[in-house]
Amino acid sequence: MAAAGLPPPGPDSFREFTRESLHAIEERQFQLKIKKPKPKTDSSHRDEEEEELQPNGDLEAGKSLPFIYGDIPNGLVAVPLEDLDPYYMNEKTFIVLNKGKTIFRFHATDSLYIISPFSLFRRIAIKILIHSYPFDSDIIFD
Repeated sequence: MAAAGLPPPGPDSFREFTRESLHAIEERQFQLKIKKPKPKTDSSHRDEEEEELQPNGDLEAGKSLPFIYGDIPNGLVAVPLEDLDPYYMNEKTFIVLNKGKTIFRFHATDSLYIISPFSLFRRIAIKILIHSYPFDSDIIFD
């Protein structure tokens, strides 16, 4: 099930996670908060609700990237990317793919309330976590 505005699966789906990506997520969260209707106490309301969007089982953290996405473009291995799963479109998350195409999902809030998801320290920690050795200084210090 594809959500409106999402690119079709393939190598063109990979977009680097940037400050603009984070601001777009925050804006969508704000808009959803404004539009969210107040819950009704009537039990029949549950039957009328639209089916909730569920996470895509093929894009779970720890699994390999499905073949329909093709090869990871050069320079995007071990780099924070916008989440591919429509379920997380309005969540502050990003993914990182290692050379084996394993998906790692991280929260995009500040770690320890001070370490930005865009900080050099956090990028190095992510590289260590996903075991992308040897370190490629071009990726870390871009």
